[in-house]
This record gives sequence, structure tokens and C-alpha cells, in this order.
Amino acid sequence: MTNPQLKRAYFLYGSEKKLIFYVDVFNFYFGLRSNNWRKFYWLDIVKFCKLFLKSHQELIEVNYFSAVQKNKTKAYRQDLFFSANKTNPKFNLHLGKFIEKILKFNGQEFKTFEEKQTDVHIAVKMIRDVVLEKCDISVIISADSDITPPIDFIREYNPKHKIYVYFPPNRFSYDLKQKADCSLPLQNHIQKFEISQFPSEIELKNGYNLFVLINGNNHNCNQ
Repeated sequence: MTNPQLKRAYFLYGSEKKLIFYVDVFNFYFGLRSNNWRKFYWLDIVKFCKLFLKSHQELIEVNYFSAVQKNKTKAYRQDLFFSANKTNPKFNLHLGKFIEKILKFNGQEFKTFEEKQTDVHIAVKMIRDVVLEKCDISVIISADSDITPPIDFIREYNPKHKIYVYFPPNRFSYDLKQKADCSLPLQNHIQKFEISQFPSEIELKNGYNLFVLINGNNHNCNQ
């Protein structure tokens, strides 16, 4: 028997719409951090994205753009987070890299690392998915205005394609808002963060169980 709600959606929208998410991790992560939302780091990304779908929409995949941490402790926590999310086949991980950078301040030099390639990876993946007709709607989780050029290309290539932009907490871009068909602040969706947290024990694809202590600093498994 056909679901009445789904049948109504087909009547209103013509067919089921396919969505692909593109998560700019560093923009997203530092948005959570600046909002003191560290308690939401242990996030099931696919589950979180699904909560924004309407009845006539289908989630194709979630693309997560990050880079491997240089710090061993952070890299370990990061790997836990990646391993947990990889249990869902709709989660696709895209890794850039950190480049060493020397900063000078008051006559002293400080070594730091700058993340590279994320913007390019997002742009290429978005354009490729539109050209290959993998989705009807592209959803960007970021407030980085450097993502506007691929949006401009998509508008020219397929004017019917929709672009949604979800701004991380404490992040906003006027340029992206102007380019988007729909935009919203994730800061107003705290309940979705709350119900999208992974449990402390997760069974991985290889049969091993992943245990995570979700307390204090040990909860910092994201990025």
C-alpha cells in the first residue's frame, strides 16, 4: 500500500528528489567549537543529515572533507570518528592535507599547519555529481565563500539544479546565502545534534567493537 504522505509528495513535486551533502569539516568543526558544542563532536554524520530530509527526498551520500591530523593524539581521536562513520555506506571520506607554515610574531617564529585542498575537493566533487546527474539538490555545510565559484558553474550548467547551504554554528556567509536556493543556521537545530550522537560502543565492519569514553576531553573524537 502506498504511503499517503509519500503519494502526496509525488503529486506536489513530480518525483522523489535526490540529495547529496558536502561537509566542509574544518568550517563545521570550528563552528561547533566556537559555540561550546564539544559535546556534539561524536556525531553520526549520515544520521544527522537525514534529519533534514523531507518525505519526497532521498539521501544519496554524505561527502566529508577533512585532512589527517599531524598531532598523534588528535589523529587517534580523529581515526575513531572516521571508523565510526565508515560503518555507514553512505559516508564518503575525502582527505586533503596539512602544510607546515611558519608564523612570525614579536620577532619569534612559530610552526603551525594549514589545511589545504578542501575547497578544491568540494568544488570538483559537486560539479562532477551534477554533470553525472547523481543528484537534484546539493547541500553544502559550510560558510566558506570560496565555494561560490562551483555554485556559479552549476547554475550555468543546469539552472534547474538546487543548492542548499547549511551554516555551521557561529558561521555565516552573505555570498553563499545569496547564491543558495535555501539556507539555514544549524545553530537553531540543537535537537538534531542531540539525537545524532553515536553510542559509546560501535561494531565495525571487520567485526571489532569500538569503545569510546564519552566524557570530558575524551569525547573530542571529531575533525
